Amino acid sequence: MGEANKLSGGCLCGAVRFTAFPETHNYTACHCDMCTKVSGGTAYLSLHCGPTVKIEDDRQIGIYSSSDWAERHFCKNCGTPLFYKFKKTGEYGISVGVFDNSDDFEMVTQYFTDTKPAHYSFSNETKNMTRAEVFAAFAPSNDGAANNV
Repeated sequence: MGEANKLSGGCLCGAVRFTAFPETHNYTACHCDMCTKVSGGTAYLSLHCGPTVKIEDDRQIGIYSSSDWAERHFCKNCGTPLFYKFKKTGEYGISVGVFDNSDDFEMVTQYFTDTKPAHYSFSNETKNMTRAEVFAAFAPSNDGAANNV
């Protein structure tokens, strides 16, 4: 968790501020039904930040349990979708748009490409994973642990 990897961010109104220490600035785009709704009609873009995220004041964070294996966190005041969190591992996927600086970020993977809405597409080349591939890689195993998070 080095200072070189330190990134800060927050919600639209400023009520929620956080610091994260991602290993890389490579992010994903998820096209599943839930992420498309959360993002307002396009992919949910998120950066995997592991379990070590420091939140300055979590009293303004609302939590919605969106599935058996993940929950979504948002600002109670302004509604900004902040991140999703895997229940079993505590690992965060933070919305790319809430970081103070994302100039060197790069989208490298797209999830649920077989269910992506037809009304948009990204021009850069990425690794594309179908619904079945995502569930095989990340869904909880029989013991409840996420497979490859």
